[in-house]
Amino acid sequence: MPTERRHRSSRRAARRAAPSNTAPATPDPAAPADPFDDWGNLDALLAVARITDLSPSPDGTRLVASVQQPDEHCARYRSALWELDPAGGAAPRRITFSGKGETSPRFSPDGLLLFTSSRPDPTADDDSSTAIWRLPVHGEASVLADAPGGLGIAAVAADGTVLATTSVLAGGTLADDAERRKHRKDGGITAIWHTGMPIRYWDHEVGDTSPRLVLVRSGIGPVDLTPGADTVALLNASADLSPDGRLVATTWTRRIRHGQSVTGIALIDTATNRRRQLLRGTASHGYDVPKFSPDGTTIALTRYTTSTPTDTGYDFLELHPVDGGDPVTVNVGDLTVGEYAWAPDGRTLYVAGDLHSKGAVLVVDPRTGKVRRTLADDAAYSCLRPSQDGRYVYALRSTIDTPNTPVRLATGRTPERHTINAPGRIRSLPGRLEWVGTTVGGIEVGGWLCTPDGASAKRPAPLMLWVHGGPHGSYNAWSWRWCPWPFVAQGYAVLLPDPAMSTGYGHAGLNRGWPRRPEVVWAEVQGLLDHVLRRRTLDAGRTALLGASFGGFMTNWIAGQTDRFRAIVTHAGIYAPDQQHVTTDAAAHKVRVHRTAAEDPEWYQNSSPNLRAAAITTPMLVTHGVRDYRVPVSEALRLWWDLVSHWPGRPQDLPHRLLQFTSENHWILAPNNARVWNEAVLGFCDQHVRGRAPLPEALPYLG
Repeated sequence: MPTERRHRSSRRAARRAAPSNTAPATPDPAAPADPFDDWGNLDALLAVARITDLSPSPDGTRLVASVQQPDEHCARYRSALWELDPAGGAAPRRITFSGKGETSPRFSPDGLLLFTSSRPDPTADDDSSTAIWRLPVHGEASVLADAPGGLGIAAVAADGTVLATTSVLAGGTLADDAERRKHRKDGGITAIWHTGMPIRYWDHEVGDTSPRLVLVRSGIGPVDLTPGADTVALLNASADLSPDGRLVATTWTRRIRHGQSVTGIALIDTATNRRRQLLRGTASHGYDVPKFSPDGTTIALTRYTTSTPTDTGYDFLELHPVDGGDPVTVNVGDLTVGEYAWAPDGRTLYVAGDLHSKGAVLVVDPRTGKVRRTLADDAAYSCLRPSQDGRYVYALRSTIDTPNTPVRLATGRTPERHTINAPGRIRSLPGRLEWVGTTVGGIEVGGWLCTPDGASAKRPAPLMLWVHGGPHGSYNAWSWRWCPWPFVAQGYAVLLPDPAMSTGYGHAGLNRGWPRRPEVVWAEVQGLLDHVLRRRTLDAGRTALLGASFGGFMTNWIAGQTDRFRAIVTHAGIYAPDQQHVTTDAAAHKVRVHRTAAEDPEWYQNSSPNLRAAAITTPMLVTHGVRDYRVPVSEALRLWWDLVSHWPGRPQDLPHRLLQFTSENHWILAPNNARVWNEAVLGFCDQHVRGRAPLPEALPYLG
């Protein structure tokens, strides 16, 4: 998970021509089998459809979702668009079928469905980049606009004008970008000239291109609104277009001293390209995610404070007048804001986020910033899409036991949630889910416990303890990457704590244990673990510890503190902080918070897992993606050397294992690689926790 607010959050081939939105006469062979309950079959689980986006039509008669499924080789997930019934009754229907897939559905005011895809354009010779397409109610899809650097949809104005994102090679323009890209590719040029930080982001290099915002109108465009942008100004920018299409509000980043950068909000006049600063980013705070009100007079945005050695970064939801003036601050209580959306009449702002290991959608009065009421508080909600008539909010709902599911929330005084028929349904689970909690050092610490069917006092279940990443995160929603249910199906109980620094518990919860003090998190996690292990249905003598990212840092640190676990699985975990803090893509944040070992020797002495390598006796499975720039693979390599070199026995008796993914980044995303990861983790834990046969020297599922 991300380590800081600003570092959070994927060509030519034989494909079908642009399809109509009419379903084929024969069943689609790629259609998902619903509902799913075959938990003993990892391949079947990985094939379950995943809903990632929603878009309702202006007249409320249509609802389109972006749905991911594995390709025919299970090498990657491919996205297609599906038509859903907004009323929830009719069966879902797939409406796009290209080999490259389609994403980002958005309806234009005239009812045309816009989306992005790198499918070939039948009318063009060059179709290598991602273009914006439009699909009428009846007829074929056609390209609305394209660019050599690809296009992404940022916003659509009331007159159909589209604000889009793209990039050009550094130092170039939209006009010469295609020629310069061809020259670079044909010449095999891979060099990048850096003039400052940052130089990487998650899994890719930055600095070779300059991100841009462009305007697309029917028959015109794209037109570059930001020709003077350098390589960092619009890096990972968030932007919105006013409903009348006259203004763009966008984040604008600039470098300051000592490798740091700051982000403010700029306003761009789309008629003149003139840019003025609305809010200036400083070393102490910045801004993100601007959203225009329907009348264009107000911008909802997030102001975030900069993390320091004593205080983590905090988010504040604010409403700023476009013409200047004092902002209105929204008091959301303990909720950690995830996203927000304006009601069409501008009289309401809907706010979703993490809350108390679940989530909520709040109804906010934008005039006062006060929360009028809670629309929902039973799950994590995302992709808020208010209907034009104001009667509903469409959203994706997720819990630990339910993946993203489209729902319709009634906005009236009486709470009402209607589930919409969609792909990717889960029929039943292989166990039960319950909330557990205890008091640790005067703090109430809770988490979710998944217990397998059949666990009893006579047959107590072995238990896996999972520590989440972030550290600002929460086990409050379904995860495909770290899904507990396949392990529950194999007889394991899984404990998912939300300890110090978890989201959804206010600013005090975020700051408890800062700056990433592992001893605080471990005390709370272990306290909850000891509490649940009093149950006779759980086997306290057969436990495993697992974690990724910050959770991987915790597993690495805990490995040198205790031998209570029979197995430890660490993924993408920090091992040597003095090394990781200056090599991560988020180095500016890490060094600002933790300084260096010379400047803060106490933190590094107490918090560096590598300093306790000799104390590790528990078998460890280390997994890592080579393309991970957030936690570089050098962390895993250094840990692996220490594990192997400190092993006193024969090489053939080494209990530790390293699972390396040469094509993956911070997360294991490819379906086949996800299967390998799950199989290896299960086999490793079975061997050391349950005494089963060891994994072979060559894993059978690698070829």
